[in-house]
Amino acid sequence: MNATTGDGLGKPLAGIKVLDLTRVLAGPFATRMLSDLGADVVKIEPPEGDVTRHFGIRVGEQSSYYAFINVGKRGVCVDLTVDGGVDLVKRLAAEADIVVENFRPGVLAGFGLDYESLSADHPELLMLSISGFGQAGPEAQRAAYAGVIHAESGFTHRHGLTTGAPPTDIQFSVADTTTGLHGLVGLLSALRVRDQTGQGQHIDMAMLDALMVTDDYFHWASVGRDAPPLGGEVWHPAGGPVIVMGEFKWIWKCANETLGVADPTPPGASLDEKIECRREAWREYVATFADRESFLAALDHANLAWGIIRDPKDAMNSPTLAHRGSLADVDDRAGSTRKVMQSPYRFSKSNAGLGGPAPLQGEHNRDVLADWLDDGGAYDDLVTKGILLTREHLP
Repeated sequence: MNATTGDGLGKPLAGIKVLDLTRVLAGPFATRMLSDLGADVVKIEPPEGDVTRHFGIRVGEQSSYYAFINVGKRGVCVDLTVDGGVDLVKRLAAEADIVVENFRPGVLAGFGLDYESLSADHPELLMLSISGFGQAGPEAQRAAYAGVIHAESGFTHRHGLTTGAPPTDIQFSVADTTTGLHGLVGLLSALRVRDQTGQGQHIDMAMLDALMVTDDYFHWASVGRDAPPLGGEVWHPAGGPVIVMGEFKWIWKCANETLGVADPTPPGASLDEKIECRREAWREYVATFADRESFLAALDHANLAWGIIRDPKDAMNSPTLAHRGSLADVDDRAGSTRKVMQSPYRFSKSNAGLGGPAPLQGEHNRDVLADWLDDGGAYDDLVTKGILLTREHLP
């Protein structure tokens, strides 16, 4: 399932052990990328499982959402409320290079699983903590999902201005995935420091910081201005809608000078009249094309950047995705396969890509005990005590 086959260097993070204490999206997305890069990611789930097991279209025991974010990981199901449950997770953390968590600040400290506790006997440990508003501060205890951060960052407000409709959230948890990627960058940077100094460290990643530093329109707000409408004009040639990038002023200049679209503006027209006359001329020009392909060829001739506005289901048919092998078929754990996006990383010498399907709940309990703790013999005792839960014992 590798996205690339390099010159024999293998995956960059092979040999790195990651204890995944995350759920929902921001944290699991970061750990999925670590898995794609070769780390052995062990996801710890409570008896009720990650809530995303029930998001999206469910096939067998897994939802499409859960499978997409957790492919390649190994699953261990631990009940932290049972005596010995926390101790087991601490033992696993002592073997890990990296721990990732996205609980509300302070929750893990109540179990003795926070960075200060875990690093006391394991100073080389790297830990990434993702939260909405940071580990400390006036809003640290607020619950934060992507939509909350979209609203607090100004993203939702600007989205409303752009569409001309009342502000609404978008169907894309960009605050989560952006934070996950920034967390990944932080971890890889800290890993390099550890390689040089032997010292681990804690990374405090706030979703609000991560989204706002990635917002290329923030500079408008920084000088007290509203951002102009996001770039691009949508037009409707035969065959379906297309977005043409740039302000209409630039589109018209290319249409007039390169494509030969005549300017119908009458002498003495006001600026508004001039714009409307030129827009109408462009609309009429677009309507002359019998199909979308010929319209796109004209845009290419004018060196205008364009994009077909695809239905998300049709986006999977992109010729680029097909060429790059960006979609992979993985075991759906119900006798068939499901489509999952491959790793986006393409190395010239290393490999990257999916390491296998998403785990069933508690699927790798025995294997992880044997591999990480060299203690596979304790498996039956831990199951008997209710510390480890197998699929047969789940509620």
